[in-house]
Amino acid sequence: MTGFEIKPLPYDNRHIAQLRDLLVETVASGGSVSFMHPLEPETAEAFWQGAMNSAQNGERIILGAFDGEKLAGTVSLVLVQTANQPHRAEISKLMTSVSCRGRGVATLLMQAAEALALQHGRTHLMLDTASDSLAVSVYERLGFKRVGEVPDFALDPFGTLTGTIYFWKDLKSV
Repeated sequence: MTGFEIKPLPYDNRHIAQLRDLLVETVASGGSVSFMHPLEPETAEAFWQGAMNSAQNGERIILGAFDGEKLAGTVSLVLVQTANQPHRAEISKLMTSVSCRGRGVATLLMQAAEALALQHGRTHLMLDTASDSLAVSVYERLGFKRVGEVPDFALDPFGTLTGTIYFWKDLKSV
């Protein structure tokens, strides 16, 4: 798990292009991240432009894991919640490049997201993932607890119904 640099991504065309390509690759390899295959690069780029605008407004933090200049993975920490949930944040769009999977990128990104959540006064994290996702074991290993599973909640990128598991973690007890 060494050799990766984790850092917040500023809004710039180079990072948006890298995020676009990672999202297209993730969807093409079966990653259930709210998009269908084939994902048009323009659609992926528009998503990341919106996410970067949200980050510029302080609503989220987009982290990147870099292997040199190559974007190896990303995760977003969504900070803005409703008025009665100022202690909560959501984990979104955890993705690792196919060529970097199994090298600890997701774990490093999640650890960095947890540290940032605490820095921003967020002690309660929520996330969801497809029931058949490789990320399930990552989240469980990192101490996230299952809330429950909703069968046939969404379509995977290829159009097959898949369940969704909801997870939470209390960072006060970490």
